[in-house]
Amino acid sequence: MYLKMARIKHLSALLLAAGLSAAKYIVPGGRWRDTDGNLVNAHAGCVTADRQTGKFWLFGEYKVEDQVEGGGVSVYSSDDLATWEHHGLALAPVEGHPYIAPSAIIQRPKVVYSKVSNEYHMWWHADNSTYGLLLQGFARSPNISGPYTFVSATAPMGNWSQDFGMFTDYKDGRSYALYSNGDSREGRDVYLAAYDADTTALESIVHRWDKYDLEAPAIVQTDKSYYALMSHKTGYRPNNVVAFRADSLSGPWSQPFMVAPLNTRTFSSQSGFVLRIEGTKKTTNLYLGDQWDSNSLWESRYIWLPIDIDERKKSLEVVWSDVYDLNVKTGEWAPVKGTTYLAKDAKTKGDAFKQEANFASGGVIVTGVYGNDSTVTFEGVQGSGKPQWVSFYYQNTDDMGFGDQPGGTPDRIGGSWQLRRIASVVVNGKTREVESLYQRDTHKGIILSTPLLLTLDNGRKNTITVGGLWNGFDHKGGDLDRIVVYPAEK
Repeated sequence: MYLKMARIKHLSALLLAAGLSAAKYIVPGGRWRDTDGNLVNAHAGCVTADRQTGKFWLFGEYKVEDQVEGGGVSVYSSDDLATWEHHGLALAPVEGHPYIAPSAIIQRPKVVYSKVSNEYHMWWHADNSTYGLLLQGFARSPNISGPYTFVSATAPMGNWSQDFGMFTDYKDGRSYALYSNGDSREGRDVYLAAYDADTTALESIVHRWDKYDLEAPAIVQTDKSYYALMSHKTGYRPNNVVAFRADSLSGPWSQPFMVAPLNTRTFSSQSGFVLRIEGTKKTTNLYLGDQWDSNSLWESRYIWLPIDIDERKKSLEVVWSDVYDLNVKTGEWAPVKGTTYLAKDAKTKGDAFKQEANFASGGVIVTGVYGNDSTVTFEGVQGSGKPQWVSFYYQNTDDMGFGDQPGGTPDRIGGSWQLRRIASVVVNGKTREVESLYQRDTHKGIILSTPLLLTLDNGRKNTITVGGLWNGFDHKGGDLDRIVVYPAEK
C-alpha cells in the first residue's frame, strides 16, 4: 500500500529541536529553519550587512500557502549566514494600497544603505497580479530591520521593469539597478542604470543588453572585472544561467557563457543576488540562487554556493558542494567531507533493480523505485545519534516521456515539464517517521543531489530505505546513484 502524503512527518519534534543546533553548515537545497524552528521564508531577495555591527540581514519575498503574490518582504538576521533569526515583515502588505496590497506583486526586494540620508532603502519589482504595471517600488527605513515606509512606484527612466536586481560598487560605493523590461516581443532587454547619490532615483542608463531575453540579473565584482549573471526566461523552471564579463560597467561586455555544468540547469536554481564577503584572509563571492517549486512556492529552497573566478581565463564558475563550512570572518570556506554509500551495493526490493549506467558511480544505478513495495536499502550506515545531513544523489529523467504523457519532455514539440518526483525515506525501518525527499528533474545522464536532515543511531547498523511517493502523476522516485552521510555539527 502506498504511503499517503498526509501521513508523512516532514520532521519529528525531536529532530526539529536537535536540528537547530546543526545549522552552522550551509546546505544548498536543504530545508533551512530559523531559530524558532520555522522554514526560512525569504525568496528571491538579498543579503545586506549592517554597516555598524557587520551582522547579515536577509530580505526576501514572503510566501504563504496557496498565495503567489502580496505576502510582503520578510527579514532575518545572522552572524554566520547559516543560523537565522526571524524579525517579521520589513515591508508588510497594506489592504487597499495601489502597490503593496495583498493582491499586488512584491518581488525580488533589494536593500542598500544610503550615506546621504543615513537610512536604508528598499527597491523591488512592483506590479499588479496581471503584470500590467512593470514598475519599481521604493521604501525607506532608519533601521535596517524596518519597518519600511512605502514611498513610490515608478517606471525607471520611463521604461518597463520586470525582474529586478541591485549592485553596489565596492570601490566607489555607487549603487545600480538591473532590470529586464518585460516579456513582450519589444521588451527583451536588460538594463543597467545608475542611482543618484541617495539611491532614491535612477539618473542614467549605463548599459543595455539588448535582445538576449534574460532576467534575474546580478553582478559580481572583482579587482579587475565585472561579471553579470542572468537567467533565461522559463518561469519557475530552472535553466542554464549565463554570465557576461567586462572591464567596466559601461562595457563592452563579452558573449554570454555558462556558469555551471551544462544541463544541470545551474543545479536546479535561478540567479538572484551575489554576496561579497571580504574576509581577513580571502574574499569569497556567494551565488544566492532560488530553487523554485511552483507546486508549493512557500517551500522553495535556496541554492547558495561559492563562486570561483579565474581572471586569467576570464571565467566564472558556480561551485557545487553538498555541505560546506564558511567562516565569514576570514572569508574562507571548505566542503565538509562525508561517507559515501553506493547504490550498486544496496539491497533492492520488488521491481527496483540495478541497471548499467556508464555515467553512474561504479557504472550502476538503481531504478524502478516505485512506492514502498519497490525500494532500495542502504545498510551498514554509520551514524552519530545526532541529526546529520544526508545527500541523495539521483537521476530523474522525466524529460524522456512523450509530450502527451504526464512528465513529457520539454525537448519535444508539445512537450511538458514535470517539476519533481517525491521519494519516501525511512531510517531503521521506522515507518511512522517517514521523510519526504524532493528530487527535481535532471536530464539523461545528469546526476544531482538533494539533502535531508536525518537522525541516525550511534554506530554502524543503520539502514536508510528509499521508496516512492505520490507526486501528482505516479508513485515513482528518482533513480539512485549513491548517498553521502555528513558528520553532525560539533
